[in-house]
Amino acid sequence: MTTRQQPSGVPRWVFIPAALGALLIVLPLAAMASRVEWGEFFSLISSDSSRAALWLSLRTSAVSTLLCVVLGIPMALVLARTSFRGQTLLRSLVLLPLVLPPVVGGIALLYTFGRRGLLGETIEVLGLQIAFSTTAVIIAQTFVALPFMVVSLEGALRTAGHRYETVAATLGARPTTVLRRVTLPLVLPGLAAGAVLSFARALGEFGATITFAGSLEGVTRTLPLEIYLQRESDPDAAVALSLVLVVIAVLVIGLVRGSRSSAL
Repeated sequence: MTTRQQPSGVPRWVFIPAALGALLIVLPLAAMASRVEWGEFFSLISSDSSRAALWLSLRTSAVSTLLCVVLGIPMALVLARTSFRGQTLLRSLVLLPLVLPPVVGGIALLYTFGRRGLLGETIEVLGLQIAFSTTAVIIAQTFVALPFMVVSLEGALRTAGHRYETVAATLGARPTTVLRRVTLPLVLPGLAAGAVLSFARALGEFGATITFAGSLEGVTRTLPLEIYLQRESDPDAAVALSLVLVVIAVLVIGLVRGSRSSAL
């Protein structure tokens, strides 16, 4: 007597909630795409304010991603390659922006770098004003995107292990040389994935940005803020701009999957 088994080993009933979950994601996107006035699509996304918002988002997201790489690599190394008291608490604090409502993050940044914030008064004495500036946009985006870099790179470091680093150190390589010649090349796919995810998160940031940086056209009004404002005055333009963000997100996901596939 033979038993009949599913080739994939997955129970048949699993496909029902899986299909419902897929529909929950796909249907809203399809509904949004159906509302786009395709004949006027390019005119809707090419207004002066839309182009300024898109260009600002791309510039600030690129700078934020660079900051995430510069700050995230050392943070991930400390969390993955060292052990000290309070490390679990530190990791929780580093990952806090992942679960923290962005508007709360914006308030925290405002009370840190604002004119009457913890560091704001000192910074203002030096002739600098961060809040409600393009710099504030970059800081807000970095605040919410940095955990993505740390999570991706820390996971890659733990998966890669440290046996090659140990061998290199045994042969007399200095720690900086080991980091540059051994560690980073080993985790390069994870680093690339973290950078792409950080860029995507920074590009879509809304709550912390509007709270900490405001909405000044050409200065702090990024594409998500422009979509929010256009929703009241020109819904068709808001839908078209939203579709632009969706396309960018799909491209980002493709880059992440491509980098991970190349690593396997």
